[in-house]
Order: sequence, then C-alpha cells, then structure tokens
Amino acid sequence: MTTPTVSDTDDGILGVSSAGGKAGVAGVSTGPKGNGVYGRSDTDGNGLYGFAAAGNGVAAQSTGNDGIFGLSTATGKAGVAGVGQGPQSNGIYGRSDAGGNAGFFDGNVVVTGDVQLAGADFAEDFYIVGPGGAAPGTVMVLDDSGGIRVSNQDYDRRVAGVVSGAGGYKPAVILDRQENIVGRFPLALVGKVYCKVDATRIPVAVGDMLTTSTTPGHAMKATDPARAFGAVIGKALQPCVGHRGLIPILVSLQ
Repeated sequence: MTTPTVSDTDDGILGVSSAGGKAGVAGVSTGPKGNGVYGRSDTDGNGLYGFAAAGNGVAAQSTGNDGIFGLSTATGKAGVAGVGQGPQSNGIYGRSDAGGNAGFFDGNVVVTGDVQLAGADFAEDFYIVGPGGAAPGTVMVLDDSGGIRVSNQDYDRRVAGVVSGAGGYKPAVILDRQENIVGRFPLALVGKVYCKVDATRIPVAVGDMLTTSTTPGHAMKATDPARAFGAVIGKALQPCVGHRGLIPILVSLQ
C-alpha cells in the first residue's frame, strides 16, 4: 500500500498543470470497482472539493453509469446538493440531449418556492378511439369505451377537451402519462390551448363561449344557452370570421 502524503499546514497533495486540457492531478483505476480518484475527510471538511475561476468546479462523465453519484446516510441531508449564489443562477441544472428526462425523481418531491412552467395548459393522457388518433387542436368527446373520440355533433355534452400541443402552446402538466404506449394523447382540460374553430356560419369574437359543432373536431360559437349548458369547451381568445381556423382559447369546461 502506498504511504499517504501527510501535511499539518497545507494540502496533502497539490497538483499544477500549465498544459492545455491536462489535469493538475489525474487518477486512473484499472481494477474492478476501483476509483480513479478517492477523497475522504474525517472531520467536517469536504471529501472532495473542486474550484474553477471560469470553468466547472467539478466535471464528471461516464459511458456506463451515472456521471455523478451522491449518497448520504445522514438524516435530512441530500445525496447531491447544489446552491446557486450568482444572479439568476441555478442550484441544480439538468438537461437531456438524447430524448430522455432532464430530471427524474423516484419518490416524493417537496418544493418550498414557486414552480414556473413554460407550458400553457393542464392536460391528461387519454386513449383515442378511431384510426390515426387526432391532431393537436382537435375537439374531443367521451366515448362509450372509456376513451375519447373526435367530436362530430353540435352542443355535445360529452365534450372532454382539446388535444394539446397545437400552435405555440404546449402542455405544462400531463397527468397519467404512460411511456411507450401507443394511442394515448394529452387532452387539455384547463388553460390556454389552440383549438380548431368553424366560423363559416357564425363569426367568433373574443370572449365568445364555444361548443362542439357538426364539423368533426371543430368548435363553434354557442348561441343557444339552453343547449350550451354542459357542452361549453371554453372562451375564444382571438376572433375567427368566415372560415375554419386554429385560434387560442381558454379551456373551461362547463
């Protein structure tokens, strides 16, 4: 076993490199389960501490496992903890470049501050009945099978919502998401969403109540209060006159 370097006044090991892309201290392990670099503190210091004036304090990469793995056995402490002290800095930042999740939590999540989401609607995944599914912006109604299908009659009290994801609006929250299952689509239940509207017969103005129409998958202005009860999708946020189009609406089923 190699004799450890001991110092009472300075670092146990100091490494300096002036060569570009080279390490001040480098460690390589070729043995099973070995550590390239191992650090330990027997007091209240850090087992390993990294500092950089401009780059990353600590950078890690793995081709076969987690880039960084943290474990804590202390009560109430984190396996990995991050603190951002600069203006607009993040305590922890995650990103995926290959279609995975930027963050994944297996267990409960507690948030003491605000949660800011870039999406515009609150959606839930449903099975869509019928071939080909339904395009974003399509008005959907409940089906006897327990799924949803494209609307095709006016003032349908089975109206369930609008398929999320059309135009510039994306869902902020998706409930009941089940990965790798074909035939499920997010249905906007609350919030802003782009919706197909048929205004060829009745013009739609901002604030108009919308209901289902005989044009498949399209909404129209609700003009009959008695029939509209229970069949309203929401309110128009932009006008649509004399044609069929895609406009933003505020989903508010009633």
